[in-house]
Amino acid sequence: MHKYLEVLSFVSVIGYVLARPQFGGGQQYTTPVPIISQSQDGPNLDGSYSFSYQSGDGTQAQEQGYVKNFGSGEPAELQTAEGSFSYTAPDGQVIQIVYKADENGFVPQGAHIPTPPPIPPEIQRALEFIASQPQQDYDERGFPVGGGGQRGAPPRFG
Repeated sequence: MHKYLEVLSFVSVIGYVLARPQFGGGQQYTTPVPIISQSQDGPNLDGSYSFSYQSGDGTQAQEQGYVKNFGSGEPAELQTAEGSFSYTAPDGQVIQIVYKADENGFVPQGAHIPTPPPIPPEIQRALEFIASQPQQDYDERGFPVGGGGQRGAPPRFG
């Protein structure tokens, strides 16, 4: 029984230590950042909207959005958005982002965002060659459809 109480006490102390708030714990209070200007329009029935704000620490944001109609097909409509925001990083650098979100996904642009290296010329030539080749259709089993060759024969590689 005495050993049981020792183990229970040890587990209780470990649980208490692990349950304590981490990283300095407690509540950390900061001074609220005032909003200097703010505007909003929408959301409207047609899916359009816009908003902007500027805060006391220099943070700014603005965005406009609308529903793009493709007519028929899937999807027939798509919510789009474009805008920008800026803020000062802890190191003092002003970060500015301009973005667009549409059928191509979210596309941000900014001086601090890394850009991919250019495609090497050899790879670019290979991609252009592949794109210039006639397209082959395949049936549900993966066999070529139409245009010469034996019907139903598996594709040849090599």
